[in-house]
Amino acid sequence: MIKVSRLNGKSFILNALLIETIESFPDTTIMLTNGRKYVVKESEEQVYAMITSLYKTIGLAGMQHAGGNEDEE
Repeated sequence: MIKVSRLNGKSFILNALLIETIESFPDTTIMLTNGRKYVVKESEEQVYAMITSLYKTIGLAGMQHAGGNEDEE
């Protein structure tokens, strides 16, 4: 979950795992996989940094193949 702000300044928590796209029109618009759109104050780069930080925290960023070494017997 990441904390973002609406254009009126009111903050809310968004499930970052549902984010499909982030675009600037010039306002930052976040589109979720369920079709919902949110326009937020944060820049595209700020939202991306929050998502990247979240992924690192929960272990989704930089994941390696979990199957182990294929050369092991």
